[in-house]
Amino acid sequence: MNQKQHKRSAFSGKIGFVLSAAGASVGLGNIWRFPYLAAKYGGGIFLLIYIILAFTFGYTMIVAETALGRMTRKSPVGAFAAVRKGRRSFGGGINAVIPMLVVPYYSVIGGWVIRYLSAYVSGHGSELATDGYFSAFISSGASAEICFVIFTIFTLAIIFAGVRNGVERVSKVMMPILVVLSVIIAGYSVTRPGALEGVKYFLVPNLSNFSWMTVVTAMGQMFYSLSIAMGILVTFGSYMKKDVSIEESTENVEIFDTAIAIMAGLMIIPSRAATRTPCRPARPSCSSPSRRSLRAWASAPWWASSSSRWCSLPPSPALSP
Repeated sequence: MNQKQHKRSAFSGKIGFVLSAAGASVGLGNIWRFPYLAAKYGGGIFLLIYIILAFTFGYTMIVAETALGRMTRKSPVGAFAAVRKGRRSFGGGINAVIPMLVVPYYSVIGGWVIRYLSAYVSGHGSELATDGYFSAFISSGASAEICFVIFTIFTLAIIFAGVRNGVERVSKVMMPILVVLSVIIAGYSVTRPGALEGVKYFLVPNLSNFSWMTVVTAMGQMFYSLSIAMGILVTFGSYMKKDVSIEESTENVEIFDTAIAIMAGLMIIPSRAATRTPCRPARPSCSSPSRRSLRAWASAPWWASSSSRWCSLPPSPALSP
């Protein structure tokens, strides 16, 4: 058994683990869902509550999951079973099932990204803003399925390359790119005329916007955004070297994850305030954006054209036109 553990792959060090774990956590929860919920549940007060929860309950849980993985050197199912001295654990099974449920819809949306990215790079950005483009794409069958397969193959190639040569190597390239693009897009968004109203709403807490649903929603977002109870941190922790500090590494992961969520909010909410997009009391929709938002999206520089502009946000008193 010791020989197997000795041959088991591992992250090269702290930076490799932090970027890989942050890459696994940062996703739809940060870039799509977080700005939507922040706009709906009070802006600055939602952000404040989220940060408090993330750096108290959230930090405790991600440290515990990472420590469990490194201690046992096993998958979530094996790790929970090891703690229970060989007995089956419901928690381990749930941690294994959740990623199975997440991967399919992430792969579908990943296919959408490939389609839109390829169309924009090939100079067809104006077509993306036309009515019915998205509906035609997802209902075309073959085109959507091909993009899904391409994304899946790309993901499998990274996984089969291994922890260090696959996941870590790709994360060291893609995560810095994400940070740079986030800063550029957020900078473009907050400097547009009228955007400061959205910045104020998002960053300055207003107690009049507080409700208990704000707390409940922030707590749910914390689990979703930090990938808690999904088996991810247990798995990544099992590949962490013994000489790497769990406390410092998980702290860096949480700061990285929260910073990207805040950057996403600065990309979307000020842009909405600047364009004065009509408020909609529905859930975020990527299939029926306003024409005004689409025209702004299509005419913006390439680095400012993010998928987030497709999302219609719910009503908020501070941002209503």
